[in-house]
Amino acid sequence: MDPATESTTQPAVNLRGDKNSDRRGSVVDQRSGLDRRQQTAEQSGYAGPEKRVAERRTGLERRRGPGRRRSDDRKSAEEGEMTAEQFEFIMAIEAYKKVNKRMFPTWTEVLEVIRQLGYRKVVARNVRLENVPEATIEKVA
Repeated sequence: MDPATESTTQPAVNLRGDKNSDRRGSVVDQRSGLDRRQQTAEQSGYAGPEKRVAERRTGLERRRGPGRRRSDDRKSAEEGEMTAEQFEFIMAIEAYKKVNKRMFPTWTEVLEVIRQLGYRKVVARNVRLENVPEATIEKVA
């Protein structure tokens, strides 16, 4: 071997510092011990709110569990078949974005488009929202 190459090339050193030992044996398993998801909040040291409670349903969940099916409208829309109402909404949002040169309208702007399409709150909501006052319901003529 050339002496110049020999001085610049160094053997691989693993985490333990051995020059010739197998590097694959140096992996540290950090998963030892109890899984923190199986521990109680006191055992794991978590002080935040419990997020794994099933009774916090709002009616807005997208995930489906056993016995929860997608509505026919949502199922057909996800497969590419839209109702006239869905198509009208999408085209109204696209027109708003084009006219106002906005790639991503804010939620306030989306609500403005919805109201311009003629939608008004005429019945009480059927979803549970904590600490959110309900908007006034308009009378239907």
